[in-house]
Amino acid sequence: QVDVTAMARLFGYVDVTDSGFVAAVLSIAFNPLFWNVVARWEHKTRALSRAFGSPHAACYCLGAVILMLNGVRSHCFTEAMKSQPKLESLDCRWAYYSGLAILAVGTLFVVSSFLALGFTGTFLGDYFGILMEAKVTSFPFSVLDNPMYWGSTAIYLGWSLM
Repeated sequence: QVDVTAMARLFGYVDVTDSGFVAAVLSIAFNPLFWNVVARWEHKTRALSRAFGSPHAACYCLGAVILMLNGVRSHCFTEAMKSQPKLESLDCRWAYYSGLAILAVGTLFVVSSFLALGFTGTFLGDYFGILMEAKVTSFPFSVLDNPMYWGSTAIYLGWSLM
């Protein structure tokens, strides 16, 4: 037998009927699906590279679209967080400062990953045939596999706690 009372109590704090919550969930799910489908399509067809005249131009364009979609996702997430009920136990200084610390660590991983990979390395350049000279093994890749994903997750967790 499984006691589901704790889970039921937790779901009492999430209003899944809120349009902001639905928009956040949809944008969180859509973004990686979109960029992976587009990148794989480019890898198979080279259609974007032909349309933009070069793989670099196409990669920069896709990167700009991904950045805009991430802005929309962050906005939807922030609006959803504002409209959801708040756990009383998280309405205190320790939760705020813990969230701020987690957000700072996440930002460190995301920014340092971007600096190590560059724009085309970050935004799927390998699907456009733009390859790095060697595997990146410097920080943060020396500490974590997939530091950009872990960092983004930490940013959203920290923001949620705050």
